[in-house]
Amino acid sequence: MSEPSFTHLDPQGRAHMVDVTPKEPTHRRAVARCRVSMSPATAQAIAEGAVSKGDVLAVARVAGIQASKRTAEMIPLCHPLMIGAVSVSFDIGEDAIVVEAVVETVERTGVEMEALHACSVAALTIYDMCKSADRAMVIGDLALWEKTGGRSGTYRRDAAV
Repeated sequence: MSEPSFTHLDPQGRAHMVDVTPKEPTHRRAVARCRVSMSPATAQAIAEGAVSKGDVLAVARVAGIQASKRTAEMIPLCHPLMIGAVSVSFDIGEDAIVVEAVVETVERTGVEMEALHACSVAALTIYDMCKSADRAMVIGDLALWEKTGGRSGTYRRDAAV
């Protein structure tokens, strides 16, 4: 098996921003998901809109969208991108909420980090809005589920992983 190639290292092993200027812009899309585990009472309160701070999922959705657009400010070697579309959705279960972020653009580099950032900030916002009732919540399973576009083509996560 060959050595992995780390594109964010120069020949001397120093971190650098990858030069994407020679690449042609293409349609890019990425999907990320994570899980916020919580007590059944917390999940029920969110589902019923009974959290005292307000509409948890509406605020988390806006936080995730905002985060996707500001990814390059938080991740040092990310390129600032013109985001074309962002959606953040939630699947409320008995004792957890699955957060999904989908980000699209037409650019020279992908939006995987933007989707992951959106997903994680939306989850953190859920935690923030519910922490007074449930400090034991756990945010986990953050992963890239799909990416399309660019030279490397399509990636889809195996659901069994």
